[in-house]
Amino acid sequence: MNKMFRLGGLAGILLLGFSFISAQETEVRVVDEVVAQVNDSVITLSRIKREKKFVIESYIQDGKTRQEAERLVNEREGELIANLINEELMIQKAKEAGLDQDVDATLNQRFVEIMKQNNVRTLDALYQMMRSQGVEPDDLREMWRKQATRDRLIQREVQSKLYWEASGREVKAYFEANKGKFLKPETVSFSEMFLSFAGRDEKAVREKAKQIYAQLLAGGDFDKIAKESGDTPIISDGKGKLEDLRVSEIVEVVGDPLKGVKVGEFTAPFAVDELGMAILRVDKRELPNGEAQFDENAVRLAILQEKAPEATKKFMARLREDAYIKINDTYRPLVSPILFADERKAKPAGK
Repeated sequence: MNKMFRLGGLAGILLLGFSFISAQETEVRVVDEVVAQVNDSVITLSRIKREKKFVIESYIQDGKTRQEAERLVNEREGELIANLINEELMIQKAKEAGLDQDVDATLNQRFVEIMKQNNVRTLDALYQMMRSQGVEPDDLREMWRKQATRDRLIQREVQSKLYWEASGREVKAYFEANKGKFLKPETVSFSEMFLSFAGRDEKAVREKAKQIYAQLLAGGDFDKIAKESGDTPIISDGKGKLEDLRVSEIVEVVGDPLKGVKVGEFTAPFAVDELGMAILRVDKRELPNGEAQFDENAVRLAILQEKAPEATKKFMARLREDAYIKINDTYRPLVSPILFADERKAKPAGK
């Protein structure tokens, strides 16, 4: 049963009414069109236009023409709105769980690190520097906030529960039934050099990464160059090195560049999300063998990886079920089939 939340006060009247009448004029002025109400928050048309513009620019940076980018975004408008509704639900849930303060602290620390990297003393000075390079700090902070909020919430509400859900007996039984998954794995150890985009011209950073890569291929000292020219490592969470990582568990953005790179060699420069450029040096590789090894953490992670996608879908479905979601009649046919797709699949035939 959906729980209904109402907007109160003048702001709610203005938004839900879609317009107001000026005391000075008799004409009606449109404030902003509400595309969806999500509990006590709203998603407006202006917000959707901002998101579309951001995605279009991302497509263009990836090499698509503006016309092609606009076509792709317009075709996926329903998906974009559905994602914004889900995102709003997650932000609300994270705030309810008190995760927003932790996220804010993490973001503040991240900006402090950027200040250190750029030898800037104040946040205002950093913001000015970033804007001079075409980077809007408020947009960057908001993008990082959404990403961190989503990750923390899923980790707390889904992944941590799944990890400990299986009993010791079930963990052992899973290992015995899936020994092929627990053969001694291929592992890799690497050192990281990272060049941040923050506060800098992205093209210049990419070009600098190419120049450093050429230096390394010519015999340059990786550790010395990383210390002199690199920023705080991001893949290794500031450590600069990671050891004995299972190759099968490394995310694609890092795993793909590492493929085929021998010990002592370097990856070509590659982008880490929209944060900066990385170059990795492979320090050690260990090949797999045919012997199964029991490691409780590895088994629990395997169970988590297997169950997480479906568990995440169910978690999001519960958020929607417990929420008051009202979609503007104009957009409902476009959004509802996408937003409630999982619920409809799970619904018994004839109901």
